[in-house]
Amino acid sequence: MASKKREVQLQTVINSQNLWDDMLLNKGLTVIDVYQAWCGPCKAVQPLFRKLKNELNEDEILHFAVAEADNIVTLQSFRDKCEPVFLFSLNGKIIEKIQGANAPLINRKVITLIDEEKKIAAGEMARPQYVEITLVDQSEEELGDSQYDSIGESYSMTILKPDAVLRRKHIEVKEKIIKEGFIIEAKDNMFLPEELVREFYIHLADQPDFEEFVAFVISGLSCVLLTSQGEEEEVIQEETQSQSEEEEEELSEHPDEPHVKFAPMVAMKKKRDSLQEYLERQHIAEFCDVEDDPSKVSKFIDILFPDFKTMKSMNIQRTLAILRPEVYEDRKDDVLDIIQKEGFTILMQRQMLLSEEEARTVCKNYENEEYFSKLLAHMSSSPSYVLVLLRANALEYWKELMGPKTVEEAFTSDQESLCAQFATGNFPINQFYGSSSRAVAEKEIEYFFPPQSTLALIKPHVNQEQRLEILRAIKEAGFEITMLKEMLLIPEHANKIYFKITGREFYKNVLEVLASGTSIIMVLTKWNAVAEWRRMMGPVDPEEAKLLSPGSLRANYGLDILRNAVHGASNASEAAVTINNVFTEDNPED
Repeated sequence: MASKKREVQLQTVINSQNLWDDMLLNKGLTVIDVYQAWCGPCKAVQPLFRKLKNELNEDEILHFAVAEADNIVTLQSFRDKCEPVFLFSLNGKIIEKIQGANAPLINRKVITLIDEEKKIAAGEMARPQYVEITLVDQSEEELGDSQYDSIGESYSMTILKPDAVLRRKHIEVKEKIIKEGFIIEAKDNMFLPEELVREFYIHLADQPDFEEFVAFVISGLSCVLLTSQGEEEEVIQEETQSQSEEEEEELSEHPDEPHVKFAPMVAMKKKRDSLQEYLERQHIAEFCDVEDDPSKVSKFIDILFPDFKTMKSMNIQRTLAILRPEVYEDRKDDVLDIIQKEGFTILMQRQMLLSEEEARTVCKNYENEEYFSKLLAHMSSSPSYVLVLLRANALEYWKELMGPKTVEEAFTSDQESLCAQFATGNFPINQFYGSSSRAVAEKEIEYFFPPQSTLALIKPHVNQEQRLEILRAIKEAGFEITMLKEMLLIPEHANKIYFKITGREFYKNVLEVLASGTSIIMVLTKWNAVAEWRRMMGPVDPEEAKLLSPGSLRANYGLDILRNAVHGASNASEAAVTINNVFTEDNPED
């Protein structure tokens, strides 16, 4: 009886439409196990729910329920099904559905959503605009694998194993596939779960060294890329025409005379090679293992990128935006205020003096105008402001917000547009620029915000829980962990990182700290990585950091000036030297 009582306390029982409607009034997250009376709730996940309830200890914003589909009109589509279904209600809106007792996926989803709710309550982030899902289900016979095909059919998943990452081949691969026009929908460097590795490489399971191979793949960082085809290329091609009998006879009678025949030119869409075909053509396929089976890709997405499908359903996009010199100089703050009020997140931003070639690219709409040369000279002599914007339907929304190509058109047809609001007297053009497509946006973002790498180190005194917190903070700050290893830094190794201070008197104290346990050494990559990592670390002395930068890593995890939790390169040249010193192909430590 006591056990049954605990289960009732853990999961609220919902067995009527009225109780379902009451449940939707819950604040925060409610995880609902939908069941049919004849088979009962899923007992397999109850230990997980109890563990989450006890460890998260967020009774105000985390609730668990069981809902009997037979007696609830809203859930009628789930009747007569035996497979477990879990619904996630966030403040009364059903935002996620997981079919099957997938405990790891449920666990990740709960932790992610509760973390978001805590940050929202603390004012650290804005509430995401989740799309409410339709509670429609199909029988297995009707559905088949289509539940996976619908999201997986357009994507390929590529794994670059630890040896390729160590040799930095993943950087080359990413650059090439972006240049070719493929879109990287999601990417991460991570330690792969053993179960996923076995399924991804199941075609190798009969090989005698398969167990050794699996152990190797899970032993270090792999690079995982989720890619889509992007837009097909448009090519100009001659239209082939068959010759008439008269034309053929004329050619045979006068073989030495020149006969010129102009074939009409036709614009055609050229089907892009598959990712595998392209990698083979570029002679880099040996570093990549590609899976493009829709059902498998969809399952791997759930495991490795659990938020991707939700983000995709919301059509979250990035686009490049440029404020031309006049509006940047005079009205920047007004524009940024509008951008934020329109729901955009500014991921990156910088002032930049464009070269003439760069100015030509972002002014190409005006190349036939008589003022074009003056426009180029102006654009390449005064700084512009370049941004990366994120939101649902970002590309089209930014285009619509910018408005028409010229001020005249804007005043005639769209006086609410940015073009009309921020018109200037020097040039009759739109003072804003935006990427034309997703593929173009990714190329432009890569160009205007080129990734930079820096070396980072987590020191031995930082415990395992704190290390995980720091790694999570690194990911949330937008860094890519390009390479990572854990090792004891004996003097020979430490000298490669701290080469600038090896002659200083206090260096022996640094060596003592590093010898007290293993350190985590990483290469972190993002635009302006050196400066961003130094800002994130905070001042060298943790006491000073607590005063000047209370949210920094050294303020939160540092103990004293030697045991200050983290270390990073001082500048780009030092970063390049230390990365080459520490991560080398021929280093057996790697």
